[in-house]
Amino acid sequence: MHTYRFIVSGRVQGVWYRDTIRKEAQKLGITGYVKNLPDKTVEVVANLKDEEYDKFLEILKKGSKLSRVDNIEGWEIVPTYFNDFEVRY
Repeated sequence: MHTYRFIVSGRVQGVWYRDTIRKEAQKLGITGYVKNLPDKTVEVVANLKDEEYDKFLEILKKGSKLSRVDNIEGWEIVPTYFNDFEVRY
């Protein structure tokens, strides 16, 4: 299990992006959180097994029906453990 931090840019605030990511992550049993940032990007932190990484990246790229993802930056961070996947404010 690895912890990753992603910064997602595009039209990702005010378009149900965070809720969509939360629901999809919970379906897969992925833990972490999603949060709007002041610069209009979205931060996603997730605990992923190696085999979950590509699938989760596709979920981030797809987003919600109203969103448009222009760029995703991601990197591994110090392991952090979560009980669920939540929207943070």
